[in-house]
Amino acid sequence: MPDFTPFFEKYETVAASADEAFRRIREAYPAEVVCEPGCIDCCYALFDLTLIEALYINYHFNRTFAGSAREELLEKANAADRKIYKLKRDAFRKSSEGVSDEAVVEEMAKERIRCPLLNDSDLCDLYEFRPVACRIYGAPLAIGGQGRTCGRTGFKPGVQYSTINMDVLHDQLLKLSADFVQSIGSRHVKMGDVLVPVSMALLTDYNEEYLGIASGADAGDNS
Repeated sequence: MPDFTPFFEKYETVAASADEAFRRIREAYPAEVVCEPGCIDCCYALFDLTLIEALYINYHFNRTFAGSAREELLEKANAADRKIYKLKRDAFRKSSEGVSDEAVVEEMAKERIRCPLLNDSDLCDLYEFRPVACRIYGAPLAIGGQGRTCGRTGFKPGVQYSTINMDVLHDQLLKLSADFVQSIGSRHVKMGDVLVPVSMALLTDYNEEYLGIASGADAGDNS
């Protein structure tokens, strides 16, 4: 298996910059940012992970959980993934029928599916290693030129606030993913563009065959 460490360290730098951006927003708007332990709105939001994030959370999931606890989490991930697949299939159908992309995205944003990492105490089982989107949820975000924020915050529509540019963070994560794919010499050259939900990141076995670096008999028909 390739050494993930250099890329995980770079990813942690991006995650730290997201944490710092959120901290600045929270200090600037203490009355508007209402995030606190027990608030789990972000844990029901639909979003996908870049490859580097998926690898990172998968790695720490496998290091942290074993036995029945691991199996229970995988069952939750399976259930969530089936629901997400159905939603994405319906969204694709609507897009094919002529519904605008903006309308499809807005409708998807209203859907809520419980994250498999949210435990029975309404706490994240991998909080320390949570994705970037989780780290900045609750702050005003710029996504695709549009302003967005959690509906539970005190930020008012039409008022200008400092924002976190999610597109910049996303581009950094995509580049890091692409650099990783290139560094391991994967035959799946576009793998760095693939986005997956947290559920799929937990379920996937990121072995050499999946990463496109298996050789000889291990690679099967791809050798």
